[in-house]
Amino acid sequence: MSHLPEILDTAESVLDILAECRVQAVVIGAVALAAHHYVRQTEDVDLGVNVDLPTLRRITEKLIERGFRVELREPDGNDPLAGVIDVLAPSGLVQIISYANRFPAVIEDALNAASLVVREGSRLRIAPLPHLIALKLYAGGYKSKADIVELLQCNPDADLCQIRSLCTRYRLPGLDDLLREAGIED
Repeated sequence: MSHLPEILDTAESVLDILAECRVQAVVIGAVALAAHHYVRQTEDVDLGVNVDLPTLRRITEKLIERGFRVELREPDGNDPLAGVIDVLAPSGLVQIISYANRFPAVIEDALNAASLVVREGSRLRIAPLPHLIALKLYAGGYKSKADIVELLQCNPDADLCQIRSLCTRYRLPGLDDLLREAGIED
């Protein structure tokens, strides 16, 4: 990410607006992957939230009032997400991704457990590794599964019991196959 400091500044400004709306967010996606030792190219910062569609609309209005270019993508009945706000900035994209009424527990639990931040002094907290793996399992698809394998290989000291326990609690199948693919046997 060539504009990392600038896009993190934008994400922190977005976080301020979310706070005004009484919404908490946790960093997920490629920035969180990098914080957990798996670096891949990205041009965005993803923020996981639990908010309903009316709140997403209110956040969108506030972002527009503050001069951001914004696009709200509302969910349909089959969407695994509860809506996404794209905040377009010269330095890149900040996505606000809502899991409300779809998979809210993982975001709430990640918010409660998150202690790692994107940079010193930042309020942008990063999803812990087990929660990030759970989000990737929930997303499914080849890319998400490949991310999990890479995360597991890049974190040989990860607490597999904690990861398994979390995925079992969320009823997410497929972790054992990915552990084997990563060459991890226990």
